[in-house]
Amino acid sequence: GSTLGGFANSMTMLIIGRAVQGFGAGGMMINSQAIIAEVVPARQRGKYMGIMGAVFGISSVLGPVLGGWFTDGPGWRWGLWMNIPLGLLAMTVATLVLHLSKGSREGFRFDWPGAALLTVATSTLILATTWGGLQYPWTSARILGLLATSAVAAAIFVAVELRTKNPLVPMHLFRNRNMTLTTAAGVVLGVAMTGVMAYLPTYLQMVHALTPTEAGFMMVPMVGGMILTSTGSGALISRRGNYKKFPIIGLCIVAVGCFLLSRLTVDTGLGTLGVFIFVYGFGLGLVMQVLILIVQNSFPLAVVGTATAANNFFRQIGMSVGASMVGTMFIHNMQNNMAERLPAAFAAMGPDGAQYSEAFQGGAAQSLTPGTVNQLPQPLRDVIASSYNDGLTPIFLLLIPLVLAAALVLLPVREDKLKETVD
Repeated sequence: GSTLGGFANSMTMLIIGRAVQGFGAGGMMINSQAIIAEVVPARQRGKYMGIMGAVFGISSVLGPVLGGWFTDGPGWRWGLWMNIPLGLLAMTVATLVLHLSKGSREGFRFDWPGAALLTVATSTLILATTWGGLQYPWTSARILGLLATSAVAAAIFVAVELRTKNPLVPMHLFRNRNMTLTTAAGVVLGVAMTGVMAYLPTYLQMVHALTPTEAGFMMVPMVGGMILTSTGSGALISRRGNYKKFPIIGLCIVAVGCFLLSRLTVDTGLGTLGVFIFVYGFGLGLVMQVLILIVQNSFPLAVVGTATAANNFFRQIGMSVGASMVGTMFIHNMQNNMAERLPAAFAAMGPDGAQYSEAFQGGAAQSLTPGTVNQLPQPLRDVIASSYNDGLTPIFLLLIPLVLAAALVLLPVREDKLKETVD
């Protein structure tokens, strides 16, 4: 996937490469968590999950930093090509040192109907939330048709899974209270994570005129918060055996972080912004890996991998839908702000304003990038920065009720004793 994307000569080829990357990455994410469950007892799993959470946090920031550095320097393609030697190294290490037990494939058949229905249900939902309110009105036949298709495909998927011998997502998993509650909380967490992590780097470039590399470095405080709490909570869980309180407290802190981020203005200093991001990451570190630990401790080893995959899948759905919905609301807000504020800026620029006005009416606003914004006259830069800021920050405020609702959802979680053995 990285090779295809790195050598892509069209947007279609780049998308195909990214799809192949995602196909591989999904399996890697689930396998890494399932392997830990196979070799480490639940009582000791917290500290290992904490380390994995810290690695995830470091990677989520190191990626944008390296991506920004490649974009500023040798070119964006190296952001994909770098995965080739790293992937070969990882495969070599896994081949040499990873020795796992082998299950039986007797009687196993892949659930192709379930996979097809799930693909239809999720892709139509994401398309609807991406297009709705921007390309097409929410009440248009296209959007309503996509939503209806998603609902029908999801309903048929459940019916098929209840009758399939080897279902892709066994429905009996959701008879377990902890599985249902942590999955619901995970969906909300995915929405909140994407709403912040996907848009802050670009926000920093558009509003604060940072380079891609500098914007990536500004995410380091979030990693610091995640490392501190993911490793700390993991060690405490392994030592004391109590885990229920951590994700509840963490979600409340995430809500505080969202509130702080909603107070951002174009004049907010980078130091203050770093503190806000740290608070947000501090909360995330208490939630992500503990939710997986709760799921894994609720099932026998034979179904831990399936349960982990299902829980992660729904969190990924939350991230995908969150990215599309947050993006839709943000772009709608920003376009309205610019429509209101640009005429005054054009007027203040005198004769030059008419030239820029024609360019913006011709669609120049649709192709704005941080680089092009920095080359615009100061009045236009100010309008774009304020429109960007005032378009994004209200969405952080809307995330707060969702995050707090997820915290309430976790209150009935049953805190089972952590298992002392792998079996």
